[in-house]
Amino acid sequence: MQELNFPPFQYRLKSTENKVSIFDVIRKKFIILQPEEWVRQHCIHYLINSKAYPKSLINVEKELVINGLKKRYDIVVFNSDGSIHLIVECKAPNIKIDQSSFDQIARYNLSLNASFLMVTNGLNHYYCQMSYEENRYIFLKDIPNYKTS
Repeated sequence: MQELNFPPFQYRLKSTENKVSIFDVIRKKFIILQPEEWVRQHCIHYLINSKAYPKSLINVEKELVINGLKKRYDIVVFNSDGSIHLIVECKAPNIKIDQSSFDQIARYNLSLNASFLMVTNGLNHYYCQMSYEENRYIFLKDIPNYKTS
Protein backbone atom coordinates (compact mmCIF):
# COMPACT_ATOMS: atom_id res chain seq x y z
CA MET A 1 0.00 0.00 0.00
CA GLN A 2 0.96 3.59 -0.62
CA GLU A 3 2.85 5.59 2.01
CA LEU A 4 0.57 8.24 3.50
CA ASN A 5 1.02 11.62 5.17
CA PHE A 6 0.29 10.23 8.64
CA PRO A 7 2.65 9.00 11.34
CA PRO A 8 3.48 5.29 10.96
CA PHE A 9 1.72 2.82 13.23
CA GLN A 10 1.85 -0.88 14.04
CA TYR A 11 -0.78 -2.65 11.97
CA ARG A 12 -1.81 -6.29 11.63
CA LEU A 13 -2.51 -7.80 8.25
CA LYS A 14 -3.81 -11.21 7.30
CA SER A 15 -4.41 -12.86 3.96
CA THR A 16 -7.31 -15.20 3.27
CA GLU A 17 -8.69 -16.32 -0.08
CA ASN A 18 -6.24 -14.01 -1.90
CA LYS A 19 -7.57 -10.96 -0.03
CA VAL A 20 -5.50 -8.94 2.41
CA SER A 21 -7.26 -7.59 5.50
CA ILE A 22 -6.17 -5.11 8.15
CA PHE A 23 -7.18 -5.24 11.80
CA ASP A 24 -9.41 -2.37 12.93
CA VAL A 25 -8.86 -1.61 16.63
CA ILE A 26 -12.25 0.14 16.86
CA ARG A 27 -14.44 -2.47 15.18
CA LYS A 28 -12.18 -5.20 16.65
CA LYS A 29 -12.09 -7.23 13.45
CA PHE A 30 -10.18 -7.60 10.20
CA ILE A 31 -11.44 -5.46 7.31
CA ILE A 32 -10.58 -6.04 3.65
CA LEU A 33 -7.74 -3.70 2.80
CA GLN A 34 -8.87 -1.27 0.12
CA PRO A 35 -7.14 2.09 -0.50
CA GLU A 36 -9.84 4.00 1.43
CA GLU A 37 -9.57 1.55 4.35
CA TRP A 38 -5.80 2.11 4.41
CA VAL A 39 -6.47 5.85 4.83
CA ARG A 40 -9.19 5.21 7.44
CA GLN A 41 -6.89 3.00 9.54
CA HIS A 42 -4.07 5.56 9.41
CA CYS A 43 -6.51 8.27 10.47
CA ILE A 44 -7.87 6.18 13.36
CA HIS A 45 -4.35 5.59 14.68
CA TYR A 46 -3.49 9.27 14.19
CA LEU A 47 -6.49 10.24 16.33
CA ILE A 48 -5.59 7.71 19.03
CA ASN A 49 -1.79 7.94 19.06
CA SER A 50 -1.09 11.56 18.07
CA LYS A 51 -4.23 13.37 19.25
CA ALA A 52 -5.00 11.24 22.36
CA TYR A 53 -8.61 10.51 21.45
CA PRO A 54 -9.92 7.58 23.51
CA LYS A 55 -10.83 4.49 21.47
CA SER A 56 -14.09 4.27 23.42
CA LEU A 57 -15.28 7.58 21.91
CA ILE A 58 -14.50 6.66 18.28
CA ASN A 59 -17.09 5.14 15.99
CA VAL A 60 -16.30 3.80 12.50
CA GLU A 61 -18.47 3.26 9.43
CA LYS A 62 -21.95 3.56 10.87
CA GLU A 63 -25.13 4.23 8.96
CA LEU A 64 -27.08 7.44 9.21
CA VAL A 65 -30.18 8.61 7.36
CA ILE A 66 -30.14 12.00 5.65
CA ASN A 67 -33.28 13.18 3.85
CA GLY A 68 -34.53 9.60 3.76
CA LEU A 69 -31.29 8.28 2.19
CA LYS A 70 -29.01 5.83 3.97
CA LYS A 71 -25.41 7.01 4.16
CA ARG A 72 -22.31 5.78 6.01
CA TYR A 73 -19.84 8.04 7.72
CA ASP A 74 -16.19 7.03 7.97
CA ILE A 75 -15.21 8.14 11.47
CA VAL A 76 -17.06 9.99 14.22
CA VAL A 77 -15.52 10.99 17.55
CA PHE A 78 -17.92 11.68 20.39
CA ASN A 79 -17.56 13.96 23.37
CA SER A 80 -18.00 12.32 26.77
CA ASP A 81 -21.55 13.76 26.94
CA GLY A 82 -22.54 11.94 23.72
CA SER A 83 -22.47 14.99 21.45
CA ILE A 84 -20.30 14.76 18.35
CA HIS A 85 -16.84 16.29 18.48
CA LEU A 86 -15.46 15.33 15.06
CA ILE A 87 -16.57 13.81 11.75
CA VAL A 88 -13.88 12.46 9.41
CA GLU A 89 -14.45 11.73 5.73
CA CYS A 90 -11.78 9.47 4.24
CA LYS A 91 -11.06 9.12 0.54
CA ALA A 92 -8.63 6.84 -1.27
CA PRO A 93 -5.25 8.46 -1.98
CA ASN A 94 -6.00 8.65 -5.72
CA ILE A 95 -9.21 10.65 -5.09
CA LYS A 96 -8.70 14.39 -5.30
CA ILE A 97 -10.35 16.28 -2.45
CA ASP A 98 -12.66 18.82 -4.00
CA GLN A 99 -15.87 20.69 -3.28
CA SER A 100 -17.93 17.49 -3.52
CA SER A 101 -15.91 16.01 -0.62
CA PHE A 102 -16.74 19.04 1.52
CA ASP A 103 -20.38 18.95 0.37
CA GLN A 104 -20.58 15.30 1.46
CA ILE A 105 -19.27 15.91 4.98
CA ALA A 106 -21.43 19.06 5.26
CA ARG A 107 -24.54 16.98 4.45
CA TYR A 108 -23.56 14.48 7.14
CA ASN A 109 -23.03 17.31 9.58
CA LEU A 110 -26.55 18.66 9.01
CA SER A 111 -27.79 15.77 11.14
CA LEU A 112 -24.69 15.16 13.31
CA ASN A 113 -23.80 18.75 14.36
CA ALA A 114 -20.10 18.13 14.99
CA SER A 115 -17.75 20.75 16.36
CA PHE A 116 -14.96 19.81 13.93
CA LEU A 117 -14.72 18.29 10.44
CA MET A 118 -11.80 16.57 8.76
CA VAL A 119 -11.49 15.46 5.14
CA THR A 120 -8.47 13.39 4.10
CA ASN A 121 -7.21 11.22 1.27
CA GLY A 122 -4.20 10.24 3.36
CA LEU A 123 -1.96 12.68 1.48
CA ASN A 124 -3.86 15.93 2.03
CA HIS A 125 -5.81 16.72 5.18
CA TYR A 126 -8.30 19.54 5.66
CA TYR A 127 -9.60 20.53 9.08
CA CYS A 128 -12.26 22.99 10.06
CA GLN A 129 -14.17 24.08 13.10
CA MET A 130 -17.86 24.79 12.80
CA SER A 131 -19.10 28.24 13.71
CA TYR A 132 -22.83 27.69 14.03
CA GLU A 133 -23.39 31.29 15.16
CA GLU A 134 -21.85 32.63 11.94
CA ASN A 135 -23.03 29.65 9.83
CA ARG A 136 -19.56 29.02 8.42
CA TYR A 137 -16.43 26.86 8.56
CA ILE A 138 -13.21 28.10 10.13
CA PHE A 139 -10.30 26.28 8.48
CA LEU A 140 -7.57 25.11 10.85
CA LYS A 141 -4.00 23.89 10.47
CA ASP A 142 -4.83 20.81 12.56
CA ILE A 143 -7.54 19.41 14.81
CA PRO A 144 -7.15 19.92 18.55
CA ASN A 145 -5.85 17.21 20.83
CA TYR A 146 -8.45 15.44 22.92
CA LYS A 147 -9.20 17.16 26.21
CA THR A 148 -11.29 15.76 29.00
CA SER A 149 -14.19 18.03 29.75
